Amino acid sequence: MVATPIGNLGDLTDRARKVLTDVDLIAAEDTRETRHLLAYCGINTRLIAYHDHNESKAAARLIEFLESGLNLALVSDAGTPLISDPGYELVATARARGLEVVPIPGANAAICALCAAGLPSDRFLFLGFPPRTSAQRRAWFAPLAREQATLILYESGRRAIETLTDLGAILGPDRRVVVARELTKRFETFLSGSADELARRLATDAEQQLGELVILVEGNRSPQTADAAEQGRVLRVLAAELPLRQAAGLAAQLTGARKNDLYKLGLALGLAAGPPDQSAEPD
Repeated sequence: MVATPIGNLGDLTDRARKVLTDVDLIAAEDTRETRHLLAYCGINTRLIAYHDHNESKAAARLIEFLESGLNLALVSDAGTPLISDPGYELVATARARGLEVVPIPGANAAICALCAAGLPSDRFLFLGFPPRTSAQRRAWFAPLAREQATLILYESGRRAIETLTDLGAILGPDRRVVVARELTKRFETFLSGSADELARRLATDAEQQLGELVILVEGNRSPQTADAAEQGRVLRVLAAELPLRQAAGLAAQLTGARKNDLYKLGLALGLAAGPPDQSAEPD
């Protein structure tokens, strides 16, 4: 498992360079991207595609190569394999077959961003990429609202504004958020503020909407039960996108209040007329 640079090609370690030179075969998420790296290093090792769309079929073939005595390196487009990239099935199968799996450490965008973001780093939760629709994202963020660890997620620049907006709606205006872009490259940027502030900042700067970003969110510093006003705010936000029963359940996780109490509050606020699929009061 060979980590490759996330931007600056000079970050490839000597050990990684030697492994990529010496192995019989390199399995790459995108052979075009990896070919650029190999050309930079003067490496001519054979490449084979291994990505999300052919993972099961390719993994079986690669296991055959390994069991025949060949040495294989797995790389992703950039960074450490398996971290929001393919490779799990191959590693799990190799381990199950008693084959040796060796990590060659190096760059990782999440850790790179965390160490320079100025947010607590003693405890963090890596989330990968969020769902693509607003309703799904808000439901995905809601159970994380009481999490005290720093949250780290990846996002496409073209969806970053919407994701930051949903973060602000669910987590409120008091969380510190950092957006890291172009890590290790010439125009590396760290932007800090609330989720809403950063959404507005990105909306006025198209350059910040390019490529993939790392978004880091301060953990919940006050995980106690929220007051009634906050419970109502959270419930309204969720009920605008979800059936009241589901919104009440997620709001309970977020605020610490009882689900039944929030359901009754939603009825009192007239929120049951929202999205379809309303049903009886939850247990």
